[in-house]
Amino acid sequence: MANARESELHYPLGETLPQPGEALDLAPGVRWVRMGLPFALDHINLWLLRDRIDGPEGEIHGWTIVDCGIASDDTRANWERVFAERLDGLPVLRVMATHFHPDHLGLAHWLTERWNCRLWMSATDFNLARLASSSTVGMGGAAAAAFFGSHGLSDPDALDKIRARADYYPKMVPVVPASYGRLMDGMALDIGGRTWRCIVGYGHAPEHISLFCDEAKLLISGDMVLPRISTNVSVVDVEPEADPLTLYLQSLTRYLDLPADTLVLPSHGKPFTGLHARIDQLREHHDERLADVMTACRAAPTHAAELLGVLFKRKLDLHQTTFAMGEAIAHLHALWLRGELVRERGADGVHRFTAA
Repeated sequence: MANARESELHYPLGETLPQPGEALDLAPGVRWVRMGLPFALDHINLWLLRDRIDGPEGEIHGWTIVDCGIASDDTRANWERVFAERLDGLPVLRVMATHFHPDHLGLAHWLTERWNCRLWMSATDFNLARLASSSTVGMGGAAAAAFFGSHGLSDPDALDKIRARADYYPKMVPVVPASYGRLMDGMALDIGGRTWRCIVGYGHAPEHISLFCDEAKLLISGDMVLPRISTNVSVVDVEPEADPLTLYLQSLTRYLDLPADTLVLPSHGKPFTGLHARIDQLREHHDERLADVMTACRAAPTHAAELLGVLFKRKLDLHQTTFAMGEAIAHLHALWLRGELVRERGADGVHRFTAA
């Protein structure tokens, strides 16, 4: 979703972006790094926080990295430039990941080995990443193709390509660190003498962690709140009856008690203010999409693949189609599991939904 109400948000840095291999100062002790991605969504924002920890010979000053980028030669090379030019000669002390998706976790193993430091993230996402790096989770392979087929995706070429993508996750996250430090909802972290509070979010990932600093009024929102696009909220084959959209919308309420002038540091797009307005926009967007789904299901029994043209007006590539299918199923499930739709599986094995 492009944000038609984007003018309600404010971008303090305007159009300024850090170039690959650079780091842009946002606030005292906070730097913005931007790495490329090989998708239509072509970048991810990563963050450097000045830090200090106790060492065997006294206090050690350095940096915490929040989110990692995918495992690729380009991303490693850009990190090396950052290390050489933008760490003020100090080491990396900790690596944190908001969640398990490849653009956030891909280089965690390399970074932690490179700097002999610990990865920190939620337990659920850490363990799912360990599983996914040796197989796949919802993004490709035979199980994903069968699941999307059961929701009406019938194009043979698309299904063949999904089956062939069994290595989708391991290619971008080839190794996950063997150990980690656990982040939990409400945990208070001392990062460089400032307190950052963990805020858990559900729906986009199993146990997504955002970080909020009250002193600086900064929110590292990860993928939970993005300024220009809506967060992907999908049902995938490993949890086929999930209701992630309801969980996501409930999670958004956790950010409403943050100050209105909080500077949001999102994983995609530019840092912005207008957090409360953006939450209202996201709720309105999903209310509109749920109404569109209800209209379609009142007219005739409908499966998820038939909703792609209803929910997404642009042409979709294969990568986008898998996310779009997951989103369509998520909207159907939200209505089905609150009793507004009825689900039936036809003789062809496809789930169709009608108004209750």
